[in-house]
Amino acid sequence: MKKVFRILLTTIMMVAFSTAVSAQENNGQQPSKKQRMSREQMAEMQAKHISRQLALDDATSQKFIETFCAYQKELWALRPQGKGKHKNRAEMTDAEAEKAIKDQFDHSQKVLTLRQDYYNKYSKFLSAKQIQRVYDLEKQSMNRLAKRGPANQRGKWNAGPRPKGGHPNAGKHDGKSPRQPKPQKQ
Repeated sequence: MKKVFRILLTTIMMVAFSTAVSAQENNGQQPSKKQRMSREQMAEMQAKHISRQLALDDATSQKFIETFCAYQKELWALRPQGKGKHKNRAEMTDAEAEKAIKDQFDHSQKVLTLRQDYYNKYSKFLSAKQIQRVYDLEKQSMNRLAKRGPANQRGKWNAGPRPKGGHPNAGKHDGKSPRQPKPQKQ
């Protein structure tokens, strides 16, 4: 009976210890693999990374992180709402296509205006070379995220440059149907 009691007590202690260790791991700033970072956390992490790359002093770094995070929030607010409600382009009428193009121009203009506003804000505490470096590092981060994104983890191709024809397998055959066998060499 004592052996059973010891084994039970040992098992309970091991479970309690492993639960405590797991809880401590999740209380840190870094989310676990199962948790996703919020947009705000991602923007702050990206801003801190850029700040380190630029070797900014503490005061300038803090200004940059606050400004960068504010820029990201405004940029997210500009994203088109109702994603996924777009018709297939082949099924659009001329009027719908024209509206879609004009909406895209409007969105691009808003993004450009926002970037110009934040350029002016950055230029109060960063040099032009530093601002250019910010843009380069931001682009690199976005490219890395696009390559690592959830669509790619499911085996889908990213929104990078598309092969001729717009399909991931386009251009991989010599103009022949993919089901046709290649001619035999004689």
